[in-house]
Amino acid sequence: MMGSLYLAWQYIRFNKFKTIILVASITLIAVLPLALEILLTESERQLLDRAESTPLLVGAKGSALDLAMNSLYFDNEVPELMTMEAAERIYDTDLALPIPLYVRFQARGLPIVGTGFDYFDFRKLTIAQGRPLTMLGDCVLGAKAAEKLGIRPGDTLVSSPENLFDLAGVYPLKMKVVGVLAPNHTADDLAVFVDIKTAWIIQGLGHGHQDVTRTRDNTVILKRSEGNVAANAKLFHYTEITEDNLDGFHFHGDTSIYPLTSVIAVPNDEKDGTLLRGRYLERDNVEQIILPAEVIDGLLQNIFRIRNVLDAVIALVGLATVMAILLVFTLSLRLRQREVQTIFKLGCRKAMIGRMLLAEIVIILLVSGVLCAAALASIDVYAEELVRRLFVG
Repeated sequence: MMGSLYLAWQYIRFNKFKTIILVASITLIAVLPLALEILLTESERQLLDRAESTPLLVGAKGSALDLAMNSLYFDNEVPELMTMEAAERIYDTDLALPIPLYVRFQARGLPIVGTGFDYFDFRKLTIAQGRPLTMLGDCVLGAKAAEKLGIRPGDTLVSSPENLFDLAGVYPLKMKVVGVLAPNHTADDLAVFVDIKTAWIIQGLGHGHQDVTRTRDNTVILKRSEGNVAANAKLFHYTEITEDNLDGFHFHGDTSIYPLTSVIAVPNDEKDGTLLRGRYLERDNVEQIILPAEVIDGLLQNIFRIRNVLDAVIALVGLATVMAILLVFTLSLRLRQREVQTIFKLGCRKAMIGRMLLAEIVIILLVSGVLCAAALASIDVYAEELVRRLFVG
């Protein structure tokens, strides 16, 4: 048998190009489905981790999937809007801590997340550079967002208008970057965080302008009466919040009816969570409460059905590759007829030729197996980082 291995090894060394092609084909066919399985499993784990870490989500009745994707991963699809009253009602029940979210606007392609201080504690987000939010117009960037935009504390970031033909006259807000978060390898890394009221100002629900009672420019005054001054469109509106003009920013009407996209409800315990869910079972309720883990798990079950199709395709390709390899060996044997005749003339039997061919196959499979194991080990080690780059960017 050692003689067969020696002859097979010498033949493989002499035909390097053919051997490399065979080894590469076998390795790829073996690695692809196994690597895909590793990456899909890791993707599923990471997606579910964020959903499972979020106990309950409250939002307006509509698509539960849109609600979960917008609240967990800051997806562009904005769910049906609710009001701030929803968060206040949850707080009044004393069953859970409400964390309001308003995820609707963007800044240079990154989501602007309007929320409160409780969100940072809930997600265990810490400031790596700068300071936290302290006043209207401040924003804190996720680690990847700061890296992608090349921005650091002290710089400014302008919100993007929802459309180019904003007839409501809502101007982009120039926000001051006051901090950068430490990486936590989730969707938070690619977000721009602001206070809820700052998000409302971006929408135009709150605004700041020069004091019409003190202005000396009479051309901006539309009507003046006792205790009231009406201004026209010429009145200058601030597009940046500073310490000097902060007092000039205000909201009209009751802020409890201002919009939110969702509320994260963090119950005191499992019992309180069950009681809170029961309050949303009435059919005439305009809001819904969902378990994010169930919604995302259902989504993954549908998405990962594609895995069966991919596995089938890879299996067919693998079968075709095996047949091609067998064809290569068969044609190789025919091309080696002179070599075979020489072996016969030297007194070797047919079994010797069979053992030599078997030895070639064993050597090729062993080399492919080693390469496959090394590739899978590397993918397994870096799977978490690979998936993070795919989902977080």
